[in-house]
Amino acid sequence: MNGLALSEAYFLAVGAPMIEEKFPLHRDRIAAGLVGDGSECYGFDDEISRDHDWGPGFCLWLTDDDYRAIGESLRREIDNLPREFAGLAARRDSHWGAGRTGVFEIGAFYARFIGFDHVPDTLQEWRAIPEENLAAATNGRVFTDPAGEFSAFRQRLIEFYPEDVRLKKIAARCMAMAQSGQYNYHRCLRRGEYVAARLAEARFISDAISIIFLLNRQYKPFYKWMHRALKPLPVLGQTMHRLLDELAAEDGFEMPEDAQARKIRLIEEACRLVIAELKRQGLSDAAGDFLLDHGPRVQAGIQDDRLRAMDVWLE
Repeated sequence: MNGLALSEAYFLAVGAPMIEEKFPLHRDRIAAGLVGDGSECYGFDDEISRDHDWGPGFCLWLTDDDYRAIGESLRREIDNLPREFAGLAARRDSHWGAGRTGVFEIGAFYARFIGFDHVPDTLQEWRAIPEENLAAATNGRVFTDPAGEFSAFRQRLIEFYPEDVRLKKIAARCMAMAQSGQYNYHRCLRRGEYVAARLAEARFISDAISIIFLLNRQYKPFYKWMHRALKPLPVLGQTMHRLLDELAAEDGFEMPEDAQARKIRLIEEACRLVIAELKRQGLSDAAGDFLLDHGPRVQAGIQDDRLRAMDVWLE
């Protein structure tokens, strides 16, 4: 049983009956689920994940009024629930992983991830939130939400960045991918600067994954999971997953020239795929296979004057 399935089964077996018995007047106002940090919230947990911050548990989300009315008493009741469930040991919270399950006020829960207790309503607020934080705020599963307030907030975030913000990020990723992958990587190899080459390759991979998520209008998760999460994306997900896997699998830099050339070809292939998708989505009409030429064309499509005038490299 993976963590999401375990969490839902645990809630249905012990959480929902407790709410029904102890809080009947609020049962139609309490949302439950598992969302946030942790591999289980992405469905990526395995046997290795079970050594910490994994086990029976769930989140309950309340409006501000309800949290002030029953938050503490609801927390006490959760603390009294059985710790072990379905033959699995109690959840082991680490020092840094504590507080991922329990009772939360809706605005405060989202503020932990996005920095705001409201859905961002300006371009600057949206730009201030790291992509992985938005991924964590919208992952997992909502088991029940009779009042709909938690899910309404969640759905607004899932609808993705305003288009101007998406374009600004895509433009900046084009510039970064060109700089690290198409330009600096090969130059570092020629100089024998293998640490610099490794850093250029890593930056290229990170920005390539980010741009694929942006082209799919989905948030890129925490770095440990972003390559794995790439594979099911409908737009270039599986193809880019394979290319980057091959790029990373070419081991070491003290290698024959043909191996170095293969890594450079993989980088160029990834860039050509991105450029083709930019054109398919009508985001760039620039010619050529150098992504540096496409970033400014993407940025030119931004409607907001102030954002369009910003340095194309920034984001």
